Amino acid sequence: MNNNLTQKEKMLLEDQKKHEELCIQKYQNYATQTQCQELKQLFNNYANQEQQHLNTINQILNGQVPNVSQQSNQGGQQSTANYQTNPSTDMTLNSNSQLDMHLCQDALTTEKYISGAYDTSIFEFTNSQLRQVLNHIQKEEQQHGEGIFNYMQSKGMYNPQ
Repeated sequence: MNNNLTQKEKMLLEDQKKHEELCIQKYQNYATQTQCQELKQLFNNYANQEQQHLNTINQILNGQVPNVSQQSNQGGQQSTANYQTNPSTDMTLNSNSQLDMHLCQDALTTEKYISGAYDTSIFEFTNSQLRQVLNHIQKEEQQHGEGIFNYMQSKGMYNPQ
């Protein structure tokens, strides 16, 4: 199916495209900075999934309506993993943990922003199939946030009270 986008839809997609490119860069960069293999894997998985999001947006910009049911959910399982709390990290974070906490805080803030931007875009699209595609991406962004939150909480970096 070919799709004609409104000017506003094109503008919103161009913004989302920039957001996805930034997420890819951040996650790839953060994966190289962390010493924690668990966090490195999480960031690499999210970078790959953000690349899928970017590919999907480019398809939409090229007039296609992607079939999200055919897309894999790489990294989605990792995002909801149950991390075990390590009592030694609950008291004092070492310098590597401090860096990891900073990277996670920035990634979580980014995911919150990106999810909100998708929410706005979803309401602005006239094509219900495209709204479903964008909603699928938004749900994956929310899963990224949940995965980062779970990791942080398990390491004593985030205490929601």
